Amino acid sequence: MINSENDLVERMVLDTNLDSIHVVEGLVEKIGDSLNLSEDSFGNVLISVTEAINNAVVHGNKNDERKKIILEVLSNGDKVCYAIKDEGAGFDFMNLPDPTAPENIEKPNGRGVFLMKSLADEVVFEDNGSKVLLYFVK
Repeated sequence: MINSENDLVERMVLDTNLDSIHVVEGLVEKIGDSLNLSEDSFGNVLISVTEAINNAVVHGNKNDERKKIILEVLSNGDKVCYAIKDEGAGFDFMNLPDPTAPENIEKPNGRGVFLMKSLADEVVFEDNGSKVLLYFVK
């Protein structure tokens, strides 16, 4: 678990628009290089973090460009954590529909949290779901 004894690697305040995903892609690549992440780990981080940013833009901040998204990257030696916080009210992260259920399989959305949970080593929601912590073993 990441705590106050961890190093803050990066902190960014992002605009609420989908262009922020491109900014974050560059950051994930830079941090992946500096931490010598494997190609597989890098792919998992990239997909998970961009899904979290997309969710913050679309669902959390509801595309309200007056609101911001905060991204912090923390490291403790063997783990790295990407913390994404939006200014929305949060959501019921304990009761999400299963995107693999037959009635949901052809829906065009609803897979972001599923992907994050599948690709990250640990996913923790805080602040009623308006903050997600994505943990990856280096």
